[in-house]
Amino acid sequence: MPPNNALIRASGLDTLRAVAIALVLMSHYGGFVSGKDTFGVVGSVGWTGVDLFFVLSGYLIGNQILSAIARKEAFSLKAFFAKRLLRTLPNYYFMLALYFLLPGLLGGSSTPPLWQFLTFTQNFGLAYGQTFTHSWSLCIEEQFYLALPLVTLAVVRCKRPLAVAWCLIVGAIAAGMLARGSAFVLYEYDAFSAQTYYSTWCRFDELLPGVAIAMLKNFHGALYEKILAKGNLLLGTGLAAVVATLYCMEQEWPDPMLSTTFGFSLVAISYALLVMAALSPTSLLGRVRVPGATQLALWSYAIYLIHKPIFMVAAPRLRDMKIDVNAPLTVLLLFAVSIFAGWLLFRCVETPFMQLRARWYPSQRAPAGLVPAA
Repeated sequence: MPPNNALIRASGLDTLRAVAIALVLMSHYGGFVSGKDTFGVVGSVGWTGVDLFFVLSGYLIGNQILSAIARKEAFSLKAFFAKRLLRTLPNYYFMLALYFLLPGLLGGSSTPPLWQFLTFTQNFGLAYGQTFTHSWSLCIEEQFYLALPLVTLAVVRCKRPLAVAWCLIVGAIAAGMLARGSAFVLYEYDAFSAQTYYSTWCRFDELLPGVAIAMLKNFHGALYEKILAKGNLLLGTGLAAVVATLYCMEQEWPDPMLSTTFGFSLVAISYALLVMAALSPTSLLGRVRVPGATQLALWSYAIYLIHKPIFMVAAPRLRDMKIDVNAPLTVLLLFAVSIFAGWLLFRCVETPFMQLRARWYPSQRAPAGLVPAA
């Protein structure tokens, strides 16, 4: 492994993570502050920022696990879970404490039991308007962090682990489609019903295209490099696929059942093409370093957690003061406050625990989001 100062962040992945948090901010601003599509068509599909986060998480965590197995190194479940918890719990529990300490200020129409928040199961039965609803995506990711290493270690014991692994990935994506199709047929839950949108069974498959990229990278290296060599083709195809898939979902084309059944999976697969473009040294996305993207990527988890309560608190007060919430300066101010608050949360809560994690579990290799400097 090169020395730490010889590592640089993978700028393409940082750009995608920055795009993901920007999409979420735009979506929630329109939903909870302005009440309209303040950012036009981009804001109307801002909900897909979470889908992009899912694909990125699938790749980053999948690569972390599979790279150790590919190198035939011992994989410690204890170390993996400890590192994940030190990464995710401090910020989350800090925000959870705020919601329960300030229920009148931050609370929604109703609040799931505390034990569900503590166990990341509040997304089961969660309804729009309830307390801390944007934590639903953290539930799915934490459940994924629990399941993936256990399933992987089980697959490794099989006679033909690679074949089994690919069958499981394809089968699980198909199972996600089946869950959404069944929900639509049995209960008339479309893609944007709370019962579908927040459901683990209807959304977990979006992490798997990212895992598939990690599989290619670690076990099919020649094919992986051949694909990455077509970086700009990946970028163009990915962008076209994202636009086409989102158009079909927004228009419920060719019909509501099919867009519900296949939509989320196709969005994730489309974003996976962009993730591969970001990993390619030949693509514009992989080569161009966007100013500020690295910072937004570093702070994105904290910004995601803290921005919505800021929006919810600010919106009625802005309206009471007769301030135009669609004015560019108002939008910029609220975005700036959210990013600054996210930075504070990152610096004061997340960073100390990440430093503690680095001392307790020093990494011997570059994380998936870092690459050796040229």
